[in-house]
Amino acid sequence: MSEITNGEIQLWAQRVKELRDRTVTEVGRVVVGMEKVTSRFLVALLAAGHVLLEGVPGVAKTTLSKTFAHILGIQYQRLQFTPDLLPSDVTGTFIFDRKSNDFVLRRGPIFCQVLLADEVNRAPAKTQAALLEAMQENQVTIEGTTLPLPQPFLVLATQNPVEQEGVYRLPEAQLDRFLIRVDMGYPGALQEVNMLQLHSQPAVLVQQIFSPELILDLQGKLSQVYGKEELFTYIVDLAEASRRHPDVALGASPRASLCLLRCARARALLDGRHYFTHEDVQAMSLAVMGHRLMIRPEAEVEGKNVADVVRELIESVPVLGVS
Repeated sequence: MSEITNGEIQLWAQRVKELRDRTVTEVGRVVVGMEKVTSRFLVALLAAGHVLLEGVPGVAKTTLSKTFAHILGIQYQRLQFTPDLLPSDVTGTFIFDRKSNDFVLRRGPIFCQVLLADEVNRAPAKTQAALLEAMQENQVTIEGTTLPLPQPFLVLATQNPVEQEGVYRLPEAQLDRFLIRVDMGYPGALQEVNMLQLHSQPAVLVQQIFSPELILDLQGKLSQVYGKEELFTYIVDLAEASRRHPDVALGASPRASLCLLRCARARALLDGRHYFTHEDVQAMSLAVMGHRLMIRPEAEVEGKNVADVVRELIESVPVLGVS
């Protein structure tokens, strides 16, 4: 992409902020109290990454994902993951057509632009692995034939982090393919009252705000969001500190550093800024690194969790050039 001027990127940043505000408003017409989660979805959209959405049943994970997909105005598919789901149920397969006397491709639900992978941890590892190539390479291989996926392509995968029976733990390789993880907790009492009032009214249809062309254009401009060289060093220092942390068995990978950079730029753009700061990096650290860090069992026994570790990393790693 050709270079654009600071004035142009500033105008784009203001436009993106307006799009964020409109999106949050539209989501709020259907799901209450999801402003922060919606902003995280938009970060992943601008950064061309995928989202792992965690939460107990009944907190509107599926409803939120479906609503967000409708606002984007791009092709949407929902796939319910079950223990008997096969890889071909995700990607598709070649079947014999008697009319043409030849094998033809029956495309699976992954051939879309937004895939809601509902309860992704209910499927066995072999089926989960069918997502890996699509999430990383934006393509699938079916019986030796490689096919590109429509662009933009976004996976919103939901899972229940509490339930243990009948589920399969996501392998670290697949977790690393998710740009961010978003935790959805219970709503506050006031929000739940507002939810009851909202659902006592007739259902509303959300407006389409984005288009495929607009999304690809925004994704292409993300690299133009400015950041000082010290911020690049700060991101690497955070990743290296996670690898040396005494409570961490597996630290952040170089891919995590790249993801943190993209998310920091996307957050700045959504705030209407054409530059990112260390605050953007810190604000996205848990969402980017939380599902990539493995805490040592002895630390977990002592009550340590990944949020505590990320907080310690932020407190211990200095930001050069910031007093």
